[in-house]
Amino acid sequence: MIFDRISNDFRRWRDQRRTFAELSKLSTRQLADIGLAPYEIEDAARGKFRR
Repeated sequence: MIFDRISNDFRRWRDQRRTFAELSKLSTRQLADIGLAPYEIEDAARGKFRR
């Protein structure tokens, strides 16, 4: 049980970091095309971004 939770938490953290890294590679124009501003990248990666 506890190992499943740790594994899931690690997987979620890793996915968030990967998403953050990929979004950070985009230009401001590309981010605008998908409805994001540079300062919103972290929230979007964490799944806390709403429009």
